[in-house]
Amino acid sequence: MGILIDNIVNQLKDVQDSKNWMGANFSQKLDTIIENEAFLRPIPNLHSVAEIISHLTIWREETILKIETGKGNLTDDSEENWLTNDKLKEIGWNEIKARYQDSLSRMIKLLQPKDDSFLNEKYYDTDFKGYYPYQFVIHGMLHHDIYHLGQLGIIIKFLKEFKTQQ
Repeated sequence: MGILIDNIVNQLKDVQDSKNWMGANFSQKLDTIIENEAFLRPIPNLHSVAEIISHLTIWREETILKIETGKGNLTDDSEENWLTNDKLKEIGWNEIKARYQDSLSRMIKLLQPKDDSFLNEKYYDTDFKGYYPYQFVIHGMLHHDIYHLGQLGIIIKFLKEFKTQQ
């Protein structure tokens, strides 16, 4: 593993399970949610926790596909991008969390044997319709995770606030 790949893997792990300067990690936030809360939208046009976790999982799985095959399938317009709460309830909160964690483990396992030159190799991005270095999608996925970690913080704060008002 190269220095850059090692740094990316460590950042993926840190955002999920480590003490972060920016506050709580994904595990800490998700541990505060019980199943019936996971599917609630605390205010209109704000996603549920389950929707966010499913969304992150599908894009991580898409990144894994790109690394394994050189091309992905998903676009912003794909139905899988934002599954409805009704579909997610059929899957269940425990399964959604398990898929999310599995996708992280698979991503780390896939990246660890790579050396840093891999980051400059190209893949075809179906959403951006062009060839990009792998560092584009891998860094993008990490930024995407952090962006949605902040959203989860807001959603969970609203959920807990509404719970105390009931």
